[in-house]
This record gives sequence, structure tokens and C-alpha cells, in this order.
Amino acid sequence: MVVAGSRFGRIYLAGIAQAADRYELAGVLARGGERSRAVAEHYRVPLLTGVDDLPDGVDIACVVVGTAINGGPGAQLAEALLDRGVHVLQEHPVHPDELARCLRQARRAGVAYQLNTHYPHVAPVRRFLDAAARLVAAGQRPLFVDAMAGIQVTFSLLDIVGRVVGRLRPAGFADPVALPEAVRRMSEVDVPYRSLDGVVGGVPVTLRVQNQLDPADPDNHAHLLHRVTVGFPGGLLTLTGTHGPVLWSPRAHLPRSAASLVDLAAAPEDYLDLPSTAPLGPAVAESYREIVGGLWPQAVARALDELVRVAAGERDGQAEGQYHLGVCRLWQEVTRRLGPPELRERPEPRPLALTQLAERQEVSA
Repeated sequence: MVVAGSRFGRIYLAGIAQAADRYELAGVLARGGERSRAVAEHYRVPLLTGVDDLPDGVDIACVVVGTAINGGPGAQLAEALLDRGVHVLQEHPVHPDELARCLRQARRAGVAYQLNTHYPHVAPVRRFLDAAARLVAAGQRPLFVDAMAGIQVTFSLLDIVGRVVGRLRPAGFADPVALPEAVRRMSEVDVPYRSLDGVVGGVPVTLRVQNQLDPADPDNHAHLLHRVTVGFPGGLLTLTGTHGPVLWSPRAHLPRSAASLVDLAAAPEDYLDLPSTAPLGPAVAESYREIVGGLWPQAVARALDELVRVAAGERDGQAEGQYHLGVCRLWQEVTRRLGPPELRERPEPRPLALTQLAERQEVSA
């Protein structure tokens, strides 16, 4: 297989290396810049500068190159690879017209094409989605979704919301309500989030999006990537961050039997003994070094495994493609309603360690 792109493509390359028992890297497809040359040299594979340079026997390509949305040729590159009979895994986002063309081209060429929104394959997000599916299977229908994200990952946020609800349609959002200028002026710092109310899959959804970008560093400066809470009749399921932890909070409810009790804790209901919040899986998320070196590459390997199952006829790639077309269109609606991101230059942040926070608490005590 080959990987096109050497920016986020480095995560794909690491994922392939970690899955060397089932995938073999044959080259890096890039323009030939210094980073691309260094990456190809590191993995001891040739640097390819065009589709015509692909060696014989390449059957899978990962296209990790920007598309028309951000001025890149990723969709055209994917179509050219599909035309050569190569299965393609393409990193998001993609314009819906480009996605539709790639799906048609894959069908004509008899090969597999999958859009990869990446984050649903990351282990904590998977744990969150699996827990939601188990709740639904047990008769707990979602009552609402409260979701937050940086503008950079709003596409994948909508994918996560669609999957946690179980479907996309019916779906739509209202325009965000602007904060009155008199109230905005009361804030001594900028107001980062815009809120939109809407419906996804028949479930009410509130989105809070940090609609801001640093033009010199557009991939950074999100206060968080994803945070999602889903309300069920029996409690709240929360993905506190993209990389966990996942929390379950049983429904807060004081029983009627307590109305006549002097000691509220003496109420007989067993559910009062449940932890008010408990982690599902690890209680502490992995470090950022472990995320980029482990969780993200592992997610790429899982996405590749799904592509292979589509190629083998074990999964319906066209149905998944139609779902992603729906995500594309919903994302277009959300970004249109949000309007252009505010462009703000930001200084390099200084992440604070928990130990420093604990030390400060001890001093203040």
C-alpha cells in the first residue's frame, strides 16, 4: 500500500507500521518536500511524486491530502487511484460533491472507497459509542445530546453524534443566537463558543463550537476536540474528551419515599447506593505522547481493516458512503450557519500538569 501526504499522513504511516502483520508499505506519495523525503527515508520506502510512479502490486492507498474544502487535490488524487483499480481510504473532510464522485468511481472500477473521519475509530470514542449502542439495545432511547468541539473537528463531531443516536435523519439546525453586544462587552476575554440547537436522527441536539482559527497555526488552539453527553432515561453517558475518560452518571432522582423521612439517606431504594458518576474503562486518559504514538495509529489500522472488509464484500461500503454523504451535508449546513471562523492569532499555550494544580491547592489550603 501507499500513503499520500506526509502531514497527518505520518499518523497513517505509524498505523501501518504497527499493523505490519497485515499491511506492507510500498511508498510515500507526496510532492517531494523535505518532510516527505525524511518520512520516506525513515520507513525505507521510495518517495513517489505521482500516481504513475506507483509500483506494481499496490492495492490500497491512504489519501491524507487536503480536498477542495481547503484548497487541496485530495479528491482528484483519490479518483485517479480508484481509476487504477486501487482501494482508497480517504481522510476527511471532503466536499459532498467530491465524495459522491469518488463513490461513483469506486463502483465503476469495482474497488472499495471509504471516507475516514478517524475519531470514531479511536478507542475511547469507540467505547463511548459501544456503550450507547448497548443502552439503546436495552430499551434506553437517547433523549438529548449536548456536544462541544473545535471548528477543526466539527465534521467528525457530527459523525459521532449520528452514530451515538443511531441515524442522521431527520436532521437540521437553527441559526446560532447572537450574544447581545451589551452582554458581550461584559466579558473580559473573548467569547469562544457559538451554540446551535437542532435535531439529529429525531433527537434534540445542542452544538457548541469554538468557531475560531489561528491562520498561522490552524490545527491548534482548540480548547478541546470533542466532548459529548447523551441523556438517557436512566442517566447520562459522557465522553469527557476525545481520548476519554467515558463516564456514566445514573439519573439524579430523589425517591418519593424520602418525602416523609427525617434522614434522606435512609430511603430504601437500591439505586441510591450507585456511584453518582463512574468511569467506563480507564479513569485517566492517555498522555498526548501515547495518543499520537498509539491511539491514533491504532485507529488508522482499524479504519484500514474496515476498508479491507468492504473490499472483501463483508461490509456494505456504498451504504457507509451514503451515511457519510449525509454527514457532509449536515456539516455544510452547520458551518454555513456558524459563518466564517474568527481569525485570531494565539500565543503558544503552556499546558498545566495536574501535579502543579495539586501543589497550588495545597498552598491555598
